[in-house]
Amino acid sequence: MDETLAVDALAVDVLAPPIAPAPPTITGLKHRYILLLLLGAYTLSFLDRQVVNILAESIKRDLKISNFQLGMLTGLAFAMFYTFLGIPIARQADKRSRPLIVAGSMALWSGFTVLSGLAGSFAVMAIARLGVGFGEAGCNPCAHSMIADITPPERRGSALAFYSLGVPIGTILGLVLGGGVADAFGWRMAFMVAGAPGLVLAGVIALTVREPRSHLAAHVAARALAARSLAHTLRELRSKRTFWLMAIAAGMTAFVGYGHASFATPFFLRVHGPEVTAIARHFGLGPLVFLGVAQALTTGVGALIGTWVGGWLADKAAARDKRAYMSIPAVACLAIVPFIYFIYTVQSSVLALGLGLFPALLGTLWYGPVYATGQGVVSQQSRATTAAILLFVLNMIGLGFGPMCVGALNDLLAGPPFGLGQAEGVRWALIISGMAFILAAALFWWGRNTVREDIIS
Repeated sequence: MDETLAVDALAVDVLAPPIAPAPPTITGLKHRYILLLLLGAYTLSFLDRQVVNILAESIKRDLKISNFQLGMLTGLAFAMFYTFLGIPIARQADKRSRPLIVAGSMALWSGFTVLSGLAGSFAVMAIARLGVGFGEAGCNPCAHSMIADITPPERRGSALAFYSLGVPIGTILGLVLGGGVADAFGWRMAFMVAGAPGLVLAGVIALTVREPRSHLAAHVAARALAARSLAHTLRELRSKRTFWLMAIAAGMTAFVGYGHASFATPFFLRVHGPEVTAIARHFGLGPLVFLGVAQALTTGVGALIGTWVGGWLADKAAARDKRAYMSIPAVACLAIVPFIYFIYTVQSSVLALGLGLFPALLGTLWYGPVYATGQGVVSQQSRATTAAILLFVLNMIGLGFGPMCVGALNDLLAGPPFGLGQAEGVRWALIISGMAFILAAALFWWGRNTVREDIIS
């Protein structure tokens, strides 16, 4: 059945779409192999997405752009296609081969990452980042629904948290690899090195991973018939207040996370520049690779721990009370707020870098609980589309507006009428934007009221 017929069937509301064949049981090595490849894909997507952050100050200087434009490159330019294309791609993922969609998407975003290194102006760089976002839109909805299909519900939070380790691992690789290559060969070469591995892994996934849905090749028509339309998925979600509260809450955490990641390196170079340079020289390093390694060992390691612990803890606690899926991220978000202030006001760059471990750990505890809840509030046939809707809200708020708003606030505070200058401007832009964690905590806590009733599988 094509999309038009599916919508017509829903319009008369006589009969719900038939249930698709259940995914085959996948255990042991095959299950781990699929999870590892999906983790690899997500890791490389974040490597290609985040490498721009360690290169931000070099790009700003060479392309002669403002903080606002820099925020657009690290946020909105990427987010435009990434957020809006997620839902239509997820519609195809609910009907077609998800491994092939992931592989094709990876080849596309990796190619545009390589092209980012050739940009000679803001406009060309923006187009390249749009292309990276275009490609990466196909990864998460497919991966989330595949993992939910092949993993028992009681282990789903942990499995999705394992997949989400791609965020800190990719960020660590982006910081260390990007900083090292940029110090040695320039920021353009860093983009090219970052994009190359994805072209290889795309081929591996396309050739070795089969669609988990039963009898995919033999039942194309049945698969299309069983897939829920976007209208049906939205109808399923309409009454799920928990979903919308946690989506906005996660968006607020991402607003801070992406905004601060984009301006962390500029902050340390502007506010602690002489100290950072001196420490880097003591170790025989350039300032960029030093900051990359230092942030990898603090924020990167913290995010690794938080991502895994969040999924494990949520599965354990939710076995007794599913409200834990919301209360864990609510408490974590509130606990971050004091660290935000101290990181950006202490006089020592070493202490500021070290303190970054704690918000990174606390700020990633939500991945497993939120993604598991998103997959649990709808039927199996709607999971990829639901993941895309969740990611649309999350990334439009966080990735689309976080870096751009921090950059705009930096420009506002640096110039008239405030006149704080670039160093103090970025400091207070980061502190003020960090208070969004308070709103996120309130929304997560509100979601506790309905999460037990909203989860159906």
